[in-house]
Amino acid sequence: MATKPETTNEIKVDPKSLYLEEIYTDRRVGTIRRLTPVNKDGVRDQARAVLYVGETQVLTPAGALPIAFEIGAGSLEEAAEKFGPLAKEAIEKTVKELQELRRQAASSIVIPQGGIPPIPPGAAGGGKIQMP
Repeated sequence: MATKPETTNEIKVDPKSLYLEEIYTDRRVGTIRRLTPVNKDGVRDQARAVLYVGETQVLTPAGALPIAFEIGAGSLEEAAEKFGPLAKEAIEKTVKELQELRRQAASSIVIPQGGIPPIPPGAAGGGKIQMP
């Protein structure tokens, strides 16, 4: 008897992919998250690089829209220097994506499920709409 592959809905943290997260902010423009790789015991994992992630938000008519982006940097100082240009780039990219989504939504054609019902013979003609 063949066994079927197990499918689970288990939510599990991978102990080989843990990071210590530190948050730095200027309390004005945004935050920088420094993600330091650690092993399952919480000790610094030297085999993996420290990551930096920038976060800011844009006010829209629907409320604040969070924007997150990776910062390729070797230090917190370098991440802070790169924050502004990368934030601007991420905001511009997000605005373009939103405009494209809006354009697609405005130009979409809605087709009812099942298609258009056939017209019975002799029903066409006279230009009058008939309701069943």
